[in-house]
Amino acid sequence: ELKEIVFIIQSQSNSFHSKRAEDLKRDVLKQAADLGKELPTVLLTHQMDGHEGAWTILPLMRDFSVTYGRNSSWIFFCEEDTRIQVVKLLETLGRFDGSKEWFLGKALYDEESTIIHHYAFAENPTVFKFPDFAAGWALSIPLVNKLAKKLKSEPLKSDFTIDLKHEIALYIWQKGEGPHLTPVPEFCTDDVSSYKVDHCATTFSNFLPLCGEPVKKEDVFVAVKTCQKFHGDRIPVVKQTWEREAALIEYYSDYADISIPTIDLGIPNTDRGHCGKTFAILERFLNNSSPRTPWLVIVDDDTLISIFRLRKLLSCYDPNEPVFLGERYGYGLGAGGYSYITGGGGMVFSRVAVQKLLASKCRCYNMDAPDDMVLGMCFSGLGIPITHSPLFHQVREL
Repeated sequence: ELKEIVFIIQSQSNSFHSKRAEDLKRDVLKQAADLGKELPTVLLTHQMDGHEGAWTILPLMRDFSVTYGRNSSWIFFCEEDTRIQVVKLLETLGRFDGSKEWFLGKALYDEESTIIHHYAFAENPTVFKFPDFAAGWALSIPLVNKLAKKLKSEPLKSDFTIDLKHEIALYIWQKGEGPHLTPVPEFCTDDVSSYKVDHCATTFSNFLPLCGEPVKKEDVFVAVKTCQKFHGDRIPVVKQTWEREAALIEYYSDYADISIPTIDLGIPNTDRGHCGKTFAILERFLNNSSPRTPWLVIVDDDTLISIFRLRKLLSCYDPNEPVFLGERYGYGLGAGGYSYITGGGGMVFSRVAVQKLLASKCRCYNMDAPDDMVLGMCFSGLGIPITHSPLFHQVREL
């Protein structure tokens, strides 16, 4: 029965994202009502109280078990842009015996072992499957109850959350004691308009959102972090590729080189984190750039970025809100840690976010502290949530 499925939308509190999640919730409930069925429960993760790490899903398992462990059969997870054919989803889940432990999804696997998965299954990484969240994924209630029980006796280790879908699949698999992911062909990521979707219970509108005119070039200030040893090899690549797309761009270094030109912020270069340099950039943006420039982007000198696409994306965000946008990682979320934007993929700030941050007393505990993690800690302390976008990536240089 439809009422035995609990829908969990992996949502975010930023106004653009929460509206998309609410639209999806309305659509699911409308389809249910049109079928004349009893309405299912539809929940948004960002509305689940008291969990900084709600987006990592596992901390919610005990709540799911307590609340839905008796009267439900499935918990079905999806993203705000997943589109669901409720009738087809019912048919698909109906093929599986809900009294057994099932972990269902569209299967992904690594073609070669990778650092973000800690080189798991290095001999043959193709053997381990993990779910594409965009297609939706499902856990049977017996599996949810088992995970909740395990989490009660063994709290989550408080380390890094880097690629959630892989980490959840590893946790469920339990070194072979739990189920593998069962691939379900009806969980799809084809676009709704594709000829292939007739059999699909889910589809995914995987596109660059455009919410109006792209923001103006002059509304985006780009700060490139560099140091003298990379002036000769990395900066020329930036200049030959994406620099011309940026109307406002400055290079910050430990050495003033007029040929680039770079600006020496008076912060010595550090081999590890660049917290001192990043906070100096934030101060300079507030004090020296035009007070009308609403967006700041901080990138490394080896970040490749499409300013044109970024301007399209930023049309969806309200610069009057404190926005801190990029690829989200987590640290210690099993034990009250914080989320942060990983710096290598680029960090985007609304001016309001920078103002709120610098008005607080939150600063680097060391000049060479990891800037992205310190920023995550600061924004978490201010109650300003990280906004994740899958359009930002930190990867090794290949």
